[in-house]
Amino acid sequence: MLTDSPDHDQSAALTASLMEIERHIDPAGWEQPPLLFALVRTAELEAAEPQLANDTSGIALEDRISAIQQDEFDPGDDVVGELARVAWPDAVVGCALSLVRSFLPPEAEQDLPSSPAEAEDWVQNHPQRQDVRAVVGVLRDGTAQAVARLQSHPDDLLSGAEILPGVVLALTGTFAPVEEATRDGA
Repeated sequence: MLTDSPDHDQSAALTASLMEIERHIDPAGWEQPPLLFALVRTAELEAAEPQLANDTSGIALEDRISAIQQDEFDPGDDVVGELARVAWPDAVVGCALSLVRSFLPPEAEQDLPSSPAEAEDWVQNHPQRQDVRAVVGVLRDGTAQAVARLQSHPDDLLSGAEILPGVVLALTGTFAPVEEATRDGA
């Protein structure tokens, strides 16, 4: 029998929030830029904005997490570099990033060119290329989770903490204490 623990509640609340983000971005399709979301406690958001109350998750109000899209986030070609400039106020309990990435099976990667520009072009034109649209999220307490869809199997929603570990690391870094002068607030 599975018992609810604080860690399980946090993971379930994070997963529910990521699934809501995935439903939000799905209509925009596969050709969209990375989007950044602040994650806040739903109870606090609803207290500040009662018109936003909408409990459809089945998760207790005190455990639910809501996402707020950060419209000013514009990473260009350097998502990790732009995330390194993000810092969150205390009210933000986590963050999430949606993005589309291409990958190849391991046997195809052995022929990858060493130049980043050539490698990107090579991957984009490779016949075995797979595209994945993922929403990766982390909480301040270290809880991480992701949901993803392969373009070749759009009806299947994958989930796990191991999806795009580099993105998890970059998102976790947005909560690292650093000097305010070196970070932009989100």
